[in-house]
Amino acid sequence: MKLPRVSDIVGIINKIAPLRFAEGWDNPGLQVGDTALPVERIMIALDAGRDSVEAAIANNCQLLLTHHPLLFKPLKRVSRQDPDGAIVFRSIEAGLAIVALHTNYDVAAEGVNDLLAERLGLSCTAPLRVTGSDELVKLGVFVPVGYEEPVLEALFGFSSQLGNYSDCTFRVNGTGTFRPLPGADPFIGKEGTRESVEEARVELVICADEIDAAVTAMKKVHPYEEPAYDIYCLRNRGNRFGLGRIGEVDEQTTLFEFARHVKECLETPAVRCVGDGKRKIKRVAVCGGSGVSLLNEARFRGADVLVTGDVKYHEAREAEALGIALVDAGHFASERLMISGLAGRLERELPLLGFKVDLIAFDGEKEPFLYV
Repeated sequence: MKLPRVSDIVGIINKIAPLRFAEGWDNPGLQVGDTALPVERIMIALDAGRDSVEAAIANNCQLLLTHHPLLFKPLKRVSRQDPDGAIVFRSIEAGLAIVALHTNYDVAAEGVNDLLAERLGLSCTAPLRVTGSDELVKLGVFVPVGYEEPVLEALFGFSSQLGNYSDCTFRVNGTGTFRPLPGADPFIGKEGTRESVEEARVELVICADEIDAAVTAMKKVHPYEEPAYDIYCLRNRGNRFGLGRIGEVDEQTTLFEFARHVKECLETPAVRCVGDGKRKIKRVAVCGGSGVSLLNEARFRGADVLVTGDVKYHEAREAEALGIALVDAGHFASERLMISGLAGRLERELPLLGFKVDLIAFDGEKEPFLYV
């Protein structure tokens, strides 16, 4: 096991929640710090506030991962007298890098909205507002017969699922020819002699973002000095991604009963409801944080209720007019699931790359609003 650098962690984060998923107004990614800095300990928090930064420094962390970016807009100055400037100064002086995963993590599989849907017990979930789909390519590799399995095993980690099926490939056998030229070190044959070899052509579908890594992994295990392979762009639609989630609860309930369920699941002192308390609830839309902008999508997709945070008065009136219920669980309660969720994902991903890092979930953040 080895220590990663900040740049390595950023690379893993971009795999978990690609920056291309982020909304145009957003600013996820590296906020502060040196990408070449070795990382022994990582703290994960919702916000890059004074408390989380000081906790990360006190725990000898080199990296703080947050949901909300520290820097949303271009700074006109960096001053210790400004709250954000003071955090920038403190982090740089302590050698602490800060990286944010925001709307890209909202959209990503196993991100905020999947975590929220799972916590509330929703099944058959799908994106509420589809914002894009994976670009797919087909990789065809020629392998001498008898050596297909090591190549396939190297590629299965990159292959795209086809619906509910993984490890999907096609292969056909044929004859390959080649003549090793001077300086070659052939696995089969000898320099200057044309060879005919029984080969298998193996094909599989891969996300375009993963193709470079997949080819590198394939070349490491392929027996040939110079493997022959083809890459084709596809018009097929890959996995769709987007904001929010929509699914169903196992048993129909009422709005008030469901609201109490949300309160208990998210361990928040109170939630607000819009709608008839006796209304039947079966189909549920969710969006962590401020997601009331998805109200029309939720209604169009047949949701009985939208669970989100930061609902304003006129938005509540709009929901009443549209005939859809709302449960406002608060911004904080609907997003803090990302701390444990991201920690669990990194615990799986880091060892796969040979990295050993201590992960600390920051538990010092609290709901900023008080209820009386």
